[in-house]
Amino acid sequence: MGFPPISSLSFILFLFHFHSTISSSHFCAPHQSLSLLQFKDSFSINSSASVRCQHPKTESWKEGTDCCLWDGVTCDMKTGHVTGLDLACSMLYGTLHSNSTLFSLHHLQKLDLSDNHFNFSHISSRFGHFSNLTLLNLNFSVFAGQVPSEITHLSKLVSLDLSDNDDLSLEPSSLGNLTQLTSLDLSHNDFSGQISSSLGNLTHLTSLDLSHNNFSGQILSSLGNLPHLTSLDLSHNNFSGQIPSSLGNLTQLTSLDLSGNYFSGQIPSSLGNLTQLTSLDLSFNNFSGQIPSSLGNLPHLTSLYLIGNNFSGQIPSSLGNLPHLTSLYLSGNNFSGQIPSSLGNLPHLTSLYLSYNKLMGQVPDSFGSLVNLSYLILSNNQLVGPIHSQLNTLSNLRDLFLYGNLFNGTIPSFLFALPSLQYLDLHNNNFIGNVSELQHDSLRFLDLSNNHLRGPIPSSIFKLENLTTLILASNSNLTGEIPSSICKLTYLQVLDLSNNSLSGSVPQCLGNFSSMLSVLHLGMNNLQGTIPSTFSKDNSLEYLNLNGNELEGKISSSIINCTMLQVIDLGNNKIEDTFPYFLETLPHLQILVLKSNKLQGFVKGSTAYKSFSKLRIFDISHNNFSGPLPTGYFNSLEAMMTSDQNMIYMSATNYTGYVYSIEMTWKGVEIEFTKIRSTIRVLDLSNNNFTGEIPKVIGKLKALQQLNLSHNSLTGHIQSSLGNLTNLESLDLSSNLLTGRIPTQLGGLTFLAILNLSHNQLEGPIPSGQQFNTFDASSFEGNMGLCGSQVPKKCFGDEAPSLQPSSFDEGDDLSLFGEGFGWKAVTMGYGCGFVFGVVTGYVVFRTKKPSWFLRMVENKWNLKNRKTKKNAGRYGARRN
Repeated sequence: MGFPPISSLSFILFLFHFHSTISSSHFCAPHQSLSLLQFKDSFSINSSASVRCQHPKTESWKEGTDCCLWDGVTCDMKTGHVTGLDLACSMLYGTLHSNSTLFSLHHLQKLDLSDNHFNFSHISSRFGHFSNLTLLNLNFSVFAGQVPSEITHLSKLVSLDLSDNDDLSLEPSSLGNLTQLTSLDLSHNDFSGQISSSLGNLTHLTSLDLSHNNFSGQILSSLGNLPHLTSLDLSHNNFSGQIPSSLGNLTQLTSLDLSGNYFSGQIPSSLGNLTQLTSLDLSFNNFSGQIPSSLGNLPHLTSLYLIGNNFSGQIPSSLGNLPHLTSLYLSGNNFSGQIPSSLGNLPHLTSLYLSYNKLMGQVPDSFGSLVNLSYLILSNNQLVGPIHSQLNTLSNLRDLFLYGNLFNGTIPSFLFALPSLQYLDLHNNNFIGNVSELQHDSLRFLDLSNNHLRGPIPSSIFKLENLTTLILASNSNLTGEIPSSICKLTYLQVLDLSNNSLSGSVPQCLGNFSSMLSVLHLGMNNLQGTIPSTFSKDNSLEYLNLNGNELEGKISSSIINCTMLQVIDLGNNKIEDTFPYFLETLPHLQILVLKSNKLQGFVKGSTAYKSFSKLRIFDISHNNFSGPLPTGYFNSLEAMMTSDQNMIYMSATNYTGYVYSIEMTWKGVEIEFTKIRSTIRVLDLSNNNFTGEIPKVIGKLKALQQLNLSHNSLTGHIQSSLGNLTNLESLDLSSNLLTGRIPTQLGGLTFLAILNLSHNQLEGPIPSGQQFNTFDASSFEGNMGLCGSQVPKKCFGDEAPSLQPSSFDEGDDLSLFGEGFGWKAVTMGYGCGFVFGVVTGYVVFRTKKPSWFLRMVENKWNLKNRKTKKNAGRYGARRN
């Protein structure tokens, strides 16, 4: 089959067109090809260098081929010059030096090096030599240092993106020279200073993003001179002052974000002129006053965010005139009055956040019209009444948070029938009655705690296969047993059924439960039987609280498989066991409470390296432990030696929404801490049978806030090293057999509010001044040998010298007498004769325990003074 015939004229025209095409297309010049290859060779290809996307374009660059055909390279088809270089996401890693061959590509018009890793290179001043450049994108490429002023010489630049480099700085006033710019993005850097009025010269700008920097000062009214601006983002800086009304001149603006600054005053009504706005975010500032009703004149607005300000008054009903609004966030303000029913006129609304205000009254019936609503957050207000049945139409509702209000009545059963509901939080209200059976298995989060519910836990809850959180705590009246079917909830992370009247045994399967379970709180119930005897390996348990039940038996050593445990609270049960030494191997344990059980035997102290090194609260009080105090543990309690300045509440790391709670004796009062600050440090060994002396090493625990060794059989002196516990707020050594004087060093504990030394065998004067002036007679009663203004027995003569601070390596008695023939031994020698003095000094030197002699001399001295003096000085004062 042959070709169809063509005329001579057509053939000539074809040849002419082919020749013209060939002659007008130029290959890449050799020097440009070489420059690109050398540029390529100066970097390595690393998969971690590009995060958002990965396309190693330079791998297609081969020597001897036309560079105009290389990936990411654009050429002028007439001249063959490289005019565009797009190496975004090319996985380049290395330093971009100022002598790079990149800068020999003088005809570049577009340069995109975004999403690579240039290893904190400084932006070279040679970027300013690309005189034809219209686009420069260095976004997310790990550049650092000062942006060179030569960048502002790029007079043809239309788009400049230096965002997401974190460590760049520049002089903002210099950018006013780039008068052709339409897009400027400096976000997510370390730029600071005030923005310059010269930005008002960039009259072609359509997008300006300065967010996530450290810019400060006021917004200049000159920004209102940018007539083509459609997007303005100044969020997350340090801007202050009021919003200039001139921003109302930006009539083309579709997005305005000023969130996360320090703006104050009222919102100017001129913002109502921005009729093209689709998104307005003024959250987390210091705005006050009422929301101007003019915001209801923004017909295209889809998102309005005013969270975390000081707005007051009523929510304007004009917001119900925004026909396209999908997101309304007004949480964290001081709005009062009733929720306007006009909000029910927003047919496209999907998110409504009104939490943490002072709203009153009932939820409007009109909310039943919000059929597209997915998120309804009304928590922490003063809303009342039952939940209206009109809400049963919200078939798309995913999150319903009504906690912290005054809702009452029964929880309507239709809530448990909403087909899309995943998160239901009704805690801290006044709901009563039984909990309805659930009719859908979509629920993932259920918190009904702190209400007045009663009856058994609905069996349908234990069929929710996707449930991650179940909190039914502090209802006081939930009864019945915990079924073993609860262990079928394989995605459960938090289980809190505490403070109820649940009975029966703890399901043994909870020890072998899902590896995802992080929180198990069954405390304050009527549970019997034993603690789960088998804990599986590789579990995620961080918080175990079985306090306040009637559990018996022993503590299973398999609990050491719970290597993530931070809190163990088994207090107030009937556990009969010895001290569980195996717990000291748990690397993250911070709270251990075994109080009020039937534990017995010695607590010998550390048997492993860094035992209990992270322990902050150690409470083994009200048991039958005996023998000496566990000095070995005191040496390894590293977390009690250093103060924690981080004032956060302790919470589960695998589930950050759950904050730990604990019941504890604090300053003599039994208190339930619903939140535990990470700064707290408590050591409570009281109400046992410990004997022997208080070890001096306890003075190392300088972060302790509460130390309770009361109601034991401790002997010896009160160690002066306790004066090193400078954070101590409560010290209870009462009801022991302690002897000797009260160390004056305790007076230097400026935070000490509670001191109880009562019912010991202490003697001598109660130190005066300092912190002792704040304690009354109850701190010292029951010590017949004490004298001072707080007790009936008055002192005679001068107050005895204060005890000197002691080291941790020697006994306190040595600190009084020193090594060998101390000054006291010499003094006694002069008083009783040289021979007697030498003998006494020798005894002191050999035994290093002269306390018996000191007490003998002191008793003689006190008897003599009572006979010769009738008036005693004042050695104390009553509590302020």
